[in-house]
Amino acid sequence: MDLFDLNDKVALVTGALGLIGKEHCKALAHAGATVIVADLNELACHEFAQTLGNGSMGIGMDISFEPSVQLAASWVKSQFGPLDILVNNAAINDHFQDSANVLALSSFENYPLSMFKKSWEVNVMGMFLVSQKMGQLMLEKGGSIINIASTYGMVGPDQGLYKDATGKQVFYKTPAYPTTKGAVINFTRYLAAYWGDKGIRVNTLSPGGVENGQSDYFIQQYVQKTPLKRMAKASDYAGALLFLASDASAYMTGANLVVDGGFTAI
Repeated sequence: MDLFDLNDKVALVTGALGLIGKEHCKALAHAGATVIVADLNELACHEFAQTLGNGSMGIGMDISFEPSVQLAASWVKSQFGPLDILVNNAAINDHFQDSANVLALSSFENYPLSMFKKSWEVNVMGMFLVSQKMGQLMLEKGGSIINIASTYGMVGPDQGLYKDATGKQVFYKTPAYPTTKGAVINFTRYLAAYWGDKGIRVNTLSPGGVENGQSDYFIQQYVQKTPLKRMAKASDYAGALLFLASDASAYMTGANLVVDGGFTAI
């Protein structure tokens, strides 16, 4: 179990207040790490960090805005010095305000360029910025960067999952999320090759769908496509995250660890 020990390690998690982000933070703290909780709402980050112990702290950061990321990196350096673990978890998934037109707007033929750009700015450019600024805090002694992708970074969406019990298409999975998550996986390979000789390991964790109040028709159809016959719980990724963050994966870099209940196996 010493391989998974994160005592005296400092970890930063982006998108830390999200459903899975909080579980990432809890897992790292449970293994002994001091966790820097990073998200848009600074007060909420501080409050959640206090529940983790180990001297964990919160910081407000907009990953798509370079001055915000640079300021955060300077603060981390002043407070903690080198950074040991970075979890690039922050991302957005399309949400349509106009529910009456969601079917039309989510179709590829009508999908707004502005929404595609927004996803790219957060899911790819934001990951790039955080890796660039925070990764430099690892150059002194090495570390582990974990980029969170998705099954949709490896396979195209089955649009049939988004049909209701009558077979009516409710909406389409849009192109932004799969495109950006595919970019996450290859960015991981790039950075692993680039920083390998610095002792910085860079890996991808690709989770499957997490059950979180989705429509019954979607859950039932998703389960039928998954060998384990259930959607994930938010806590199902803790073990994989600790493996990638710790010395248990000391000879692993540039890899994509898929934890999806078998969704992409069939």
